[in-house]
Amino acid sequence: WQELCAKTGATLRWFSVDDEGRLDMSNLETLIDSTTKVVSVVHQSNILGTVNPVRVIMDRAHEVGAVGIVDGCQSVPHMPVDVAEVGADLLMWSGHKMLGPTGIGCLYGTSEILDAMPPFLTGGSMIEMVSIESSTFAPAPQKFEAGTPMVAQAVGLGAAVRYLEDIGMSRVAEHEAALTTHSLSVLRAIPGVRIIGPSTSVDRGSAISFVVDGLHPHDVGQVLDNLGIAVRVGHHCAWPTCRRFGIPATTRISPYIYNDESDIDRAAAGIIAAQEFFGVAS
Repeated sequence: WQELCAKTGATLRWFSVDDEGRLDMSNLETLIDSTTKVVSVVHQSNILGTVNPVRVIMDRAHEVGAVGIVDGCQSVPHMPVDVAEVGADLLMWSGHKMLGPTGIGCLYGTSEILDAMPPFLTGGSMIEMVSIESSTFAPAPQKFEAGTPMVAQAVGLGAAVRYLEDIGMSRVAEHEAALTTHSLSVLRAIPGVRIIGPSTSVDRGSAISFVVDGLHPHDVGQVLDNLGIAVRVGHHCAWPTCRRFGIPATTRISPYIYNDESDIDRAAAGIIAAQEFFGVAS
């Protein structure tokens, strides 16, 4: 969005977040006004876990005639998502976060928006007619799929979608909600651990970021890695969010359908082991 503003002269505005990591909706009508052309928001934050009120935001975008975009990368793999209920003009998500291959994702869009969008890449399979003087392009979605298709990735993503559908996204969400509640409870019980994001499971997903007093997140991650516990450390492509909370980075656990409460308990024991190893245990 910064690059787009640099090219077009547009002004970029941001929602602020409170200490729980929830969007400040108090200035919604002034933040999104008659000058707004595009409104983009994440459905669920990958660093805070917050599930944002996207329908309210999309409705406001449409009130002022703006295009509404929702990033569903962190929500579509974890909960039932109905594009009609979300109300977005464009909704996208990635394959690798829903048990699929890397290098592929999905874009949902209204026919009106997709028909109006120009192709971003030209080549074989996306043309309608070609002459020496000019060319015309196939309708969406073909006009966005130039060249040799990513067959292996598409087949793999299709298998992942069928797998999740067989389980049922409601069951996925219920399982994750139980793990989220357990994770928050276990983390809160460790002295020196601070959860970054909502402290309860209300309107939040299973991606839980935290910091440990006296330890850099990378050190926590290294100890957990040595114990065979996979976590993510860093600023999670959300550097401004880390600055908002006055931290350099976080350690993040992200339980999914293949985890149970024993995995959470092992992670908690690993955090305590990291505190003891570095001599910061309370």
